[in-house]
Amino acid sequence: MDSTSVPTMEAHHLSRQEARQIVLRATRLDAHRPSDLLTLVEHLTALPVEPTAAIAPSFDLVPWSRMGAAYEPADLVELLEQRELYDDGNGIRPMTDLRLHLAEMDVWPPWEGARDWLEANELFRNEVLDILDADGPLPSRDVKATAQVPWKSSGWNVDRNVRMMLTCLLARGEVAVNGRAGAQRTYDLAERVYPEGVEAVPLEEARAERNARRLRALGLARAKGTELPGEPIHVRDAGEPAVVEGTTGEWRVDPAQLGLSFEGRTALLSPFDPVTRDRVRMEDLFEFEYILEMYKPAAKRRWGYFALPILHGDRLVGKVDATADRRAGRLFVDAVHEDTPFTTTMTKAVDAEITALADWLRLALDR
Repeated sequence: MDSTSVPTMEAHHLSRQEARQIVLRATRLDAHRPSDLLTLVEHLTALPVEPTAAIAPSFDLVPWSRMGAAYEPADLVELLEQRELYDDGNGIRPMTDLRLHLAEMDVWPPWEGARDWLEANELFRNEVLDILDADGPLPSRDVKATAQVPWKSSGWNVDRNVRMMLTCLLARGEVAVNGRAGAQRTYDLAERVYPEGVEAVPLEEARAERNARRLRALGLARAKGTELPGEPIHVRDAGEPAVVEGTTGEWRVDPAQLGLSFEGRTALLSPFDPVTRDRVRMEDLFEFEYILEMYKPAAKRRWGYFALPILHGDRLVGKVDATADRRAGRLFVDAVHEDTPFTTTMTKAVDAEITALADWLRLALDR
């Protein structure tokens, strides 16, 4: 054998059940509940920033699914205010991880169209920064600036030039999120939010470390695939190769998760939970059908506007169609969809989680 060649590591062979249990242990959804929010976010590397509050924003639902009644949304706000966490538009992250993202900010954007738009709008960019310098933090609606070249979009971002400029400047590390005004982020100059003297980890080294940490948070993931908006779901060559029965292709597994025991529990998950956000992985490992139906007409929904997947043990077993009506002070549960018929034990466990959700929201339960 050529002395310069690197031997190929033999893949770990996993059953689907073993793979699911690895994912659930890694994402802290087994029976051993975490109790400290900052430690949880440091492990998960990011909370989703998706703000839909039909029940509660996903950045609150994800820690609640793990910590239960020990989690209070005010704790997350406090950690953000104390600069222990920060919101970069793709995730709510530990401030200690900023060093892993600065080099990526320096080379953003990766798309020629966005680069051209920023170059054509240099005066607009400077105007936005001057307004934030004088009056920040501000929500996007209060940043009154004019683009030289409008952002071209066929969808959600038509005629939203200020919002798109703020999104770009946030990704470039020139502005930062400095709190919220209701459901709206408020923006400020990055130098007022991020700590001084943070040294950027070189780009490729930072990407490798982020991939390794992401795999520890996910347990099992694909090396590459279709990219989703927000936090990545793939890990490149982090960890070790694995093959999962009943699925095709190679996976990457965190070797620290191999051979461990598993004790499951019942939980209600956000559609943007680390377990469910990667729909392809979810279908491969959990054999669970799910589509987020908030963008569908009501008459065409099967499971509900913002149905919560139900975890029981190491399986996803159904969906809860619920809505929080804060004015009425009630959590309305319109349906519990059973993918397979629930046993009495499953029904009691799911009912207990629904009651716990209502208690956490401080709403009366209406079923």
